[in-house]
Amino acid sequence: MCGIAGIYRPIGRQVLSNELKAMTDVIVHRGPDGEGYWTKDNIGFGHRRLSIIDLSDNANQPMHFANERYTITYNGEIYNYLELREKLISKGYSFRSKSDTEVVLALYDQKKESFLKDLDGMFAMAIWDDKEKSLFCARDRFGEKPFYYSYSNGNLYFCSEMKGLWAAGIRKELDPHMAEHYMLSGRVTKNENTSTFYKGIKQLEAAHYMIVREGKQPEISRYYEINISKCETMNEDQAIEKFSEIFTKSVSLRLRADVTVGSSLSGGLDSSSIVMMIDKLKNESARQNTFSARFKDFSKDEGEHIHQVIKVCKNVLGHEIYPSNEEMQSDFEKLKWHQEEPFASASIFAQWKVMSLAKHHKTIVLLDGQGADEYLAGYLPYYRTYFKQLYFTNKSHYKNEFKSYNNLRDNSAVSVEEQETLRMKIGRIKKKLLNQPLPYNSDSLSNELKTHVQSFGLKELLRYADRNAMAHSREVRLPFLSHHLVDYVFSLPDNMKLRNGYTKYILRKSMESILPKSITWRIDKIGYEPPQSNWLANDFWRAKIESGKKIQASYFGKNVKQQPEWNYLMIDSFLK
Repeated sequence: MCGIAGIYRPIGRQVLSNELKAMTDVIVHRGPDGEGYWTKDNIGFGHRRLSIIDLSDNANQPMHFANERYTITYNGEIYNYLELREKLISKGYSFRSKSDTEVVLALYDQKKESFLKDLDGMFAMAIWDDKEKSLFCARDRFGEKPFYYSYSNGNLYFCSEMKGLWAAGIRKELDPHMAEHYMLSGRVTKNENTSTFYKGIKQLEAAHYMIVREGKQPEISRYYEINISKCETMNEDQAIEKFSEIFTKSVSLRLRADVTVGSSLSGGLDSSSIVMMIDKLKNESARQNTFSARFKDFSKDEGEHIHQVIKVCKNVLGHEIYPSNEEMQSDFEKLKWHQEEPFASASIFAQWKVMSLAKHHKTIVLLDGQGADEYLAGYLPYYRTYFKQLYFTNKSHYKNEFKSYNNLRDNSAVSVEEQETLRMKIGRIKKKLLNQPLPYNSDSLSNELKTHVQSFGLKELLRYADRNAMAHSREVRLPFLSHHLVDYVFSLPDNMKLRNGYTKYILRKSMESILPKSITWRIDKIGYEPPQSNWLANDFWRAKIESGKKIQASYFGKNVKQQPEWNYLMIDSFLK
């Protein structure tokens, strides 16, 4: 995990190392273990290193390969690099380091841009080919690692964070269209849109690569697409077994590191599944450290569930932190600076504090559960789409599934709070079904899940995780975002995701033999949820919220749709 930066100019305009240093100095938090710079005429790379694999100087970047034909600056981890390395050695390649970076260079030399399909990992990279005089840039399939750039008149600047572009002289100016979009929708991103909150700055979209050549516009291409065709015909037990096999391998690969690896534990199904799987994979003498956020005297504190998971593990040491309103006030400007764009709620601050806790305990790498909800249909509103789909394609199945969903509220094993949540959801779904009887087909749910994975929703969650982790020089790895696992789940019938009123059905079934039942089959969804409403009630936040309301009214008048209070706080913080 690192920070990258680079400049490409038309031939005849030199790039200087001090320009690159200015860009990387503002992202030193992404790589406190080392820095490197390389320039050659009109091209230059900068790098800040957080050492994870091969801690020696041989793995420093920018790195050269093939008699300096290729030079790379790269951020991320390729989890299957050992397997790829062995294949490359069998083809005659040799290596001077044990890093995944050198494997990336060799694979690019062998296959050019098609090599991306071989990578299992997260990455943002730039490779200069001195023979072809071409710049190749790429980003991982789901956008775990950031890549921002500004292109004008043949000049390309890129960096892991936008602040690096501003340090290079790119003007920091709000994009009024994106600002208006946020004030109306509460979302930073638009579907299939490369824009950011700022004029002139774009992001290379997930699953895309870009090639830049002299005298030509950048060529951007997609290299990965989720296929929603349901092709698996195995029975339920076989499907669950295969899911468990792929998930186990994903977790195992993401434990590869030459530094300490721990886990973020919220008490929910996703993070608990990862913690239990690590506990299963590690030998009994190898302790796993977990990191959790707790909230005293709050009804949604997850301490009970967190402790249940730790109790059934062989060797887990749990660490807890109690974020407070006062700390959020004192850390707020730093949090804004690192996030760079509006963020969704105070839960992002809770995640920030978890990363600070991991730093305190010198744990460099954390596995976390992001991504599962977006393709395993982990949010209850997905049932609305599923019910509509069944209503128009399979009436008998629709009636049975709706009955199962409805019966959960009368289950004595379901808490009072969970029953109330379900009553509200069921009421909303019935109303939606009556008021919006639009034609739905057999792919409606899959299309919605695909949109949330590729176009919006997930991309914002990944930004929060990357910025919070890197602000504290930590690396977050996400086992649920193995493309092998994502592709497999999309190949399954929808009833392996939503069944009998439960979300993420196949994950629950695969974990029911090792997780406590109270975790496996819980239906409420909390995560790192702070007492946000209580926090925002004090004078410090009220002033900012009221300021945000005035800013929105100045754009749209007083009749505009009301937004959640947190959104007004963001409007004041980023649009003032």
